[in-house]
Amino acid sequence: QVQLVESGGDSVQAGESLTLTCTASGYTDTTHLMMGWFRHTPGKEREAVASILFRFGWTRSADSVKGRFTIPKDDTKTTMTLQMNSLKHEDTATYYCGAGSAPALIGATPPPAAQYDYWGQGTRVTVSS
Repeated sequence: QVQLVESGGDSVQAGESLTLTCTASGYTDTTHLMMGWFRHTPGKEREAVASILFRFGWTRSADSVKGRFTIPKDDTKTTMTLQMNSLKHEDTATYYCGAGSAPALIGATPPPAAQYDYWGQGTRVTVSS
């Protein structure tokens, strides 16, 4: 059974940095493993933040976080880290990790939630202005 465990959520000041981590377990074949970060704030739609296709190390970021958030490449291919720099108040949300399978990443933006099969429990990020 696939499980995703997120960690790293915290309360920080605007301009500070934070690192979120999601580790996947239970996969028997990670050849086409794709993982992504989403965030949700009550009253808003869930937003795809960033994603990675481990096989090629391809990543995608939403325009709202481009240049501030990155997913460093990880040799384990089952752990995804979201490095968040220059945090803004509007980054406040619950961040969720998703995992799915894909042969490639199509387009310039992170894949939508429908392309993910498994989800973590979420980790809360609060940014004070």
